Amino acid sequence: MKKKSYWLISLGVILLIVAGITAFNVWNQGEKTEQAPELIVKSPKPKVANFKNVIDISANPTENMYGNYDTNRFNNFSDLGAWHGYYLPDGNTPDLLGGFAGPVILAEEYPANLATTFDKIQVTNDDTKTIYDLREASTDFAYYPGKLVQTYELDDLTLQLDLVFVSNRSALIKTKITNKTEQPLHLSLLWQGTLFNKLDDGSDQIDLKQTLASTANGIQVNFSNIREMWTFFSTTQTKYSIHHDLPVTNVVNQNTYTSQAKNVITIEPMKDFATYAVESYTFTNQEFQTEKARWDTYIADQSTLFQDNTKRWQTYLDKTFANKNMANHPEYQNATVKTIETLTTNWRSPAGAIKHDGIVPSMSYKWFIGLWSWDSWKEAVATVKFNPELAKNSIRALFDYQIQKDDPILPQDSGAIIDAIFYNKTPERGGDGGNWNERNSKPPLSAWAVWNIYKETNDTDFLKEMYPKLVAYHEWWYSNRDHNKNGIAEYGSMVSDANWKKDANDNNIKDANGHYERNDEAIIEAAAWESGMDNAVRFDKDGIGKDDPGVLVLENKDSNDKVIGYSINQESVDLNAYLYAEKGFLVSIAEQLSKEDDATKYKKDAKKIQNYIEKNMYDKDTGFYYDLQISDDNKTKLLVNRGKGTEGWIPLWANLSDSDKAANVRKNMLSPNKFNTYMPFPTASKDNQRFRATEYWRGPVWLDQALFGVEALQNYGYKPDATFLSKNLFNHADGLMGNGPIHENYDPLTGDGLSTKNFSWSSAAYYLMYQNTIIDDKTTSQTGIKK
Repeated sequence: MKKKSYWLISLGVILLIVAGITAFNVWNQGEKTEQAPELIVKSPKPKVANFKNVIDISANPTENMYGNYDTNRFNNFSDLGAWHGYYLPDGNTPDLLGGFAGPVILAEEYPANLATTFDKIQVTNDDTKTIYDLREASTDFAYYPGKLVQTYELDDLTLQLDLVFVSNRSALIKTKITNKTEQPLHLSLLWQGTLFNKLDDGSDQIDLKQTLASTANGIQVNFSNIREMWTFFSTTQTKYSIHHDLPVTNVVNQNTYTSQAKNVITIEPMKDFATYAVESYTFTNQEFQTEKARWDTYIADQSTLFQDNTKRWQTYLDKTFANKNMANHPEYQNATVKTIETLTTNWRSPAGAIKHDGIVPSMSYKWFIGLWSWDSWKEAVATVKFNPELAKNSIRALFDYQIQKDDPILPQDSGAIIDAIFYNKTPERGGDGGNWNERNSKPPLSAWAVWNIYKETNDTDFLKEMYPKLVAYHEWWYSNRDHNKNGIAEYGSMVSDANWKKDANDNNIKDANGHYERNDEAIIEAAAWESGMDNAVRFDKDGIGKDDPGVLVLENKDSNDKVIGYSINQESVDLNAYLYAEKGFLVSIAEQLSKEDDATKYKKDAKKIQNYIEKNMYDKDTGFYYDLQISDDNKTKLLVNRGKGTEGWIPLWANLSDSDKAANVRKNMLSPNKFNTYMPFPTASKDNQRFRATEYWRGPVWLDQALFGVEALQNYGYKPDATFLSKNLFNHADGLMGNGPIHENYDPLTGDGLSTKNFSWSSAAYYLMYQNTIIDDKTTSQTGIKK
């Protein structure tokens, strides 16, 4: 009987293995498969307390801010749009014990560590005159969603430090001490900290000239006027303040301070004592006075504020995990919470030239403390799921600077949304910053974001607010980026000072006629930036092959023969698929607002784009979409020779492809030698002769393009493929399923994280893949125009 059972079991195992191999082979050969219905598993609703340290934010900060790639060596926590954040102390560094590491501040446009730890507590037994040595404590350091907690267990007492943000400029720290003895404890409390007062960015050391000042119940860091365009910004109004609820006596010695509680505290046996401090980082006198007026209220309302913080974050989780199918995939919940934490840490509130809340690409990266347009659209589509107001304001922040007809610099670009905005405008705009960029726009995805926000919120007023602005932006592409006026756009550049050749002193060079000499390489660079794919193979200036003249610059002129911008000599398939999709979203918005004539027009115009792309941008031999090279003599060339890139599946994401073409694109997407790599969806196909696995847009996996690929498959009924590839994107990304940060992009062959970390749109893409693909079957694509 035992032998027979063993034989039957073995046969069953063999049959299961054979079935599994067969199913995989069918899938890998590109055959459409049906997905079996999932069994719904009941499990408790995820709670904030379930998600401890899903990102490792332990640190031993130094004045040397950056590691590889101008990126903060450590991950940090921030919330509510504050311009500063904190780390948990590295448990291997005794000097950090008793305080939150940092803080890291954003010096308008650049991160810097203020201190190793700036508000470290020291507890002394007043009876024995001995200082409690926290190195002897049993410790637990925790980063929960929205909250940091440190616990120190000693023989006599338990010390617990809790930190939450209570405004967009202030954090509240609760210090609780529990008497574990059978006798009263008489304790003296002291806080201390030392400023770095310098920044080492790897190439330069900046003396920050900060000073410490004693205040009634704490300490204040006064900043100096530093306007280092590429390194650090502060003014004499900038302040970092600590306010205690206990009366303190301060001693300041250059960069070091101590704040000693004036009175000894007594804690009865088995009882608790709590004290509170508010830490504020402000840029202006008005901000400082606003926060200062609230300090005592924050402390008085501490219980409510801590509870509200937990409720707010629990609401984020409840919205994220509302789908009953989430119980089937608990292994992805930690990574999904990580996406929320990353997006929220990168949330910045209005400051300087930034008028609305938005999400920067990464608080960790030297060059990313600003708001980019297509980053903001992507982040908003995910963020609206758990923080709708932040999503809406993310859109407004960029439209605050939509170019108007009376603009003194770019009136010919009326309607355009510029690439990026920062705390400081550039000198020609009256500021002293260098990162603000209006050389180019970014791919037209704003209507996508607005419509998806509406679907989540049903906020018709938001549609009314945004619709005319979206229309103006949409029309700009055809007035300023359609060289031959055939209704098909190209990437390009605004008229910009950056487009002229420079001499050794950075002055513009003039030709014999007194006109500035054009720098075509600079314009091509701006066009590549406008695509968002900075160094993609398809924008290589030299082209590929003898019959490819490469990327050339074309002048776009108005009716008066005045140059109003530049295009490159290729109609990009992704750009025009995005514009087709945008027409679909505008149809949906117009119909919602009872603008039927507009809807009819966009449907008609979309049909022309669809016909053009299907006829001219698809190659039947390779089964893929490509950019189309154009010239002033009306000759065209389909750029198959430059190889396949992620742009080739955007027509499927836009829902414009016919089913046969989509099936062939899918085969390319599922080929292990092309896009189905270990970490799927490389930005250049693996068989592209210029594929490089670790070179930005020449091979690394960017999660936004991967998201569009996943949704492209879902749009045409290939849900099992979409789910399989989505899971590989989660499971094969280094550190994602552990406590590592989310990276800007990934090596498609190894899954190693590349470029900067704690990246917002990667987080947004992962969030949407979890919600819409792994636990559901939805996409964010347009449905206003039917396939």
